[in-house]
Amino acid sequence: MAALGRNVDIVRSGFDHFAATGDMLADIVAPEFVWDMSHTAWPEEQTYDGIEGARTFLRRWTGSWDDWEFELESLHDAGDQVVAITRQSGRSKAGGLRVGLTMAMVWTLRDGKETRMEMYADPAEAMGAVGLQDTSSASGSSSGPP
Repeated sequence: MAALGRNVDIVRSGFDHFAATGDMLADIVAPEFVWDMSHTAWPEEQTYDGIEGARTFLRRWTGSWDDWEFELESLHDAGDQVVAITRQSGRSKAGGLRVGLTMAMVWTLRDGKETRMEMYADPAEAMGAVGLQDTSSASGSSSGPP
């Protein structure tokens, strides 16, 4: 079992790096990393392998929006897993509609490296998946990825 909070610190460092650079922090991503969208209504690939696969997903997702904004709302420690509750908003390039989404990401870590990220449209479902109760007051959206 991971030291309390260590995995949260690792995941937080990844979010900090992404906020500063728009890219994943390669130093904390395991070679066998999987980006998993199977818990959402994402219409494209359900999994993306390795950091390059995750970068492909992120380019596709962020490229779909004008004025895209991303905010980390909270992190929840679940031992070898960390739940990140996020808020995203932007204007769809396809239809011009302004959209706001609250989503959750379950990060699994081993030996100080992120090995998997599972996206959930409903933060309560993500919290339940790792055995935690949803303590947020935000409700998740049932459509779209992160």
